[in-house]
Amino acid sequence: VGQTVVAIGNPFGLSGTMTIGIVSAKGRTLESMREAEGSSFFSAGDIIQTDAAINPGNSGGPLLNLAGEVIGINRAIRTESSNTTGEPVNAGIGFAVSSKIVARVVPVLISEGKYEYPYLGITSQEELSLFLIEELNLPQTTGAYITSVTDGSPADQAGLRGGSIETSIPNLLAGGDLIIAVDGQPVRVFGDMLSYLMTSKSPGDTVVMTILRDGEQKEVTVTLGRRP
Repeated sequence: VGQTVVAIGNPFGLSGTMTIGIVSAKGRTLESMREAEGSSFFSAGDIIQTDAAINPGNSGGPLLNLAGEVIGINRAIRTESSNTTGEPVNAGIGFAVSSKIVARVVPVLISEGKYEYPYLGITSQEELSLFLIEELNLPQTTGAYITSVTDGSPADQAGLRGGSIETSIPNLLAGGDLIIAVDGQPVRVFGDMLSYLMTSKSPGDTVVMTILRDGEQKEVTVTLGRRP
């Protein structure tokens, strides 16, 4: 974080445009283009956040460090602004798929024509605010809280548990498991777990989830599936 980076692309049709910024954060999550059960979307992990100007036309272009190494592929922005034609305008929050994901996925796409992502089958809070921690009665401020588990998913088959107790927040249920580590790797937020799975694991692999449930620490072994 803080490293100077350069984004190259064709924003608004202006080919070969170069912009400069820094790495604002690592390990972010974004909704993927694949819809999941319940009209929600699967999450993409290990995303780099940058303030280098990214606009429509930058997607697919490289994000480079000052050594000329590709550290990511520009993908999206977050903004509440648009131009007169309704196209989104950069507000200093851009996202790029990390080179770890690119190096893992692209060779398989070239050789096999598709890539199978590992699948757990949970919905989680991206980050836990102090308000949510109090509302959910969680014992600590870090971890990935499971709000729901998809029926028949690897998480369901392994016995992971989502929330079931109503709170004052609509559609937020307390009583779910809090994932605090995966294969011994600490999980501070949901993005930590997702990044680990996407960069290190494949369908059929097993992982050990360390969870907090009803005040007790437990370990649950999960065999990852293929993302539907």
